[in-house]
Amino acid sequence: MSYPAALLFDLDGTLLDTAPDFIAVVNQLLEEEKQHPLPADAIRTQVSNGAGGLIQFAFSLQPQDEHFQRLRQRLLALYEQHLSRYSQLFPDMEALLTTVEKKNIPWGIVTNKPSRYAVPLLKDLNLDQRCAVLICPDHVENTKPHPEPLYLACSQLNVLPEQCIYVGDHQRDIEAGRNAGMKTVVALYGYIPAEENVREWNADFYAQTPKDILDWLF
Repeated sequence: MSYPAALLFDLDGTLLDTAPDFIAVVNQLLEEEKQHPLPADAIRTQVSNGAGGLIQFAFSLQPQDEHFQRLRQRLLALYEQHLSRYSQLFPDMEALLTTVEKKNIPWGIVTNKPSRYAVPLLKDLNLDQRCAVLICPDHVENTKPHPEPLYLACSQLNVLPEQCIYVGDHQRDIEAGRNAGMKTVVALYGYIPAEENVREWNADFYAQTPKDILDWLF
């Protein structure tokens, strides 16, 4: 295949392994609420569902339940204090980023993580100057799987969506990429529950590691 005009990533579970920080704060919140901690692997598969999904999973609550919003806000407050304690690039991701940078291919992030958390996280990890574009839900009216965030990223990079690749670890990522006319890649190394049938997502490529993406591209 020809080189893409840009390589775009989802953030949590795709570009960065942020699960360790979420695991720490979920179990800290459970401890505050006098409940038993949960296994790290169980929490890990829920990270891509956001703070609300983590509260639903950890406390067996629904958004309409009495204590849901209080716990969600507390979880976010704890997370803001621990954004980058353990988070880091996935193994082999640095090699992928370095290669596309050397080939003058811009890379960026399109995430459902609010900029309040995404911006300082990237700065802490010294990725803010390398990332050519960052699109968060507070930058758009419609979030993934709607293609608007991906269209905005392409507009800011001055590239055509059909010439770009979007990498994600959730069905909504692949749907968003396909809706935008991009080629799509599933990050199998991300936060995907074991029962999920990822082949039904109909992506263009399935990557066990970031190195697989590198080999596929180049």
